[in-house]
Amino acid sequence: MTTSISAEQEWLDEAVRIAETNVANGGGPFGALIVKDGEIVSTGVNRVTANLDPTAHAEVVAIRAACQALGTFKLDGCVLVSSCEPCPMCLSSALWARVDKVLFAADRDDAAKAGFDDRAFYELFDRPRDTWTVPVTRLSAKDGFAPFAAWLDKSDRTDY
Repeated sequence: MTTSISAEQEWLDEAVRIAETNVANGGGPFGALIVKDGEIVSTGVNRVTANLDPTAHAEVVAIRAACQALGTFKLDGCVLVSSCEPCPMCLSSALWARVDKVLFAADRDDAAKAGFDDRAFYELFDRPRDTWTVPVTRLSAKDGFAPFAAWLDKSDRTDY
């Protein structure tokens, strides 16, 4: 995938513009878009408070819309463009979607200045789990592998 720097800059400017518009409309200061073959396939803005959904970040909204528009759960050949560095959830979503590239304008330090401290999550993942304030613990289950065994036995599964 080869794109010009001017095209990427235009996409980035659009992501920033839709983020600013979202603020004017009462939403959060984040905007994102998905581009495929040089065309914007979808856009997304932060909908966390509007939807009462902590996962409705701009990037996730744009990824969901692009998958629907393209009829696939794999966004290979696509670029995620965001007004701000994706948080760990959004970055993971982009990786799961298999985008080819992620571009962003503001970074995690800029977000922190505005009261969105994504750095805390990045830092949390760097620490051992036993130091986290929210316990994340594995428990043994009698048949914990059973769902995976069923999956592996399913001949018509869709791998992802």
